[in-house]
Amino acid sequence: MADNFHFELVAPERLLLSEEVEQVDVPGTEGDFGVLANHMPLVSTLRPGVLVVRENGQAKHEIFVRGGFAEVRPNKLIILAEQAIPVSEIDQAEIDRQIRDAEEDVQDAPEGEARVKAEQHLAQLREVNDVLRTNGHV
Repeated sequence: MADNFHFELVAPERLLLSEEVEQVDVPGTEGDFGVLANHMPLVSTLRPGVLVVRENGQAKHEIFVRGGFAEVRPNKLIILAEQAIPVSEIDQAEIDRQIRDAEEDVQDAPEGEARVKAEQHLAQLREVNDVLRTNGHV
């Protein structure tokens, strides 16, 4: 049995996870990386992707993260995510509806700040959708 280490996943809204884990697979900007106990210290930025917490080699938690930072210490991993949503809580039909609504908002928005905000919201929704499709979650 592998050694465990402490893992914390923090999003702006709340602390999502704080527990002892065996392994965490992290979507780093420079590529995915796995963290086990006694990992060498490391700091990395995150790209949008699915973070996987593993126990006995099996996925225990799958969480979509949209950007952020990971700090790895020998016996601790801290993820500060811009956004984090358990994959089990994501409803594909709802995302599709929100994308359609956001596309209409972009078309209807006047030039300037309102349009930029509408375009940013649409891009975020498409990002979630793309990551979930790429990782086979839809």
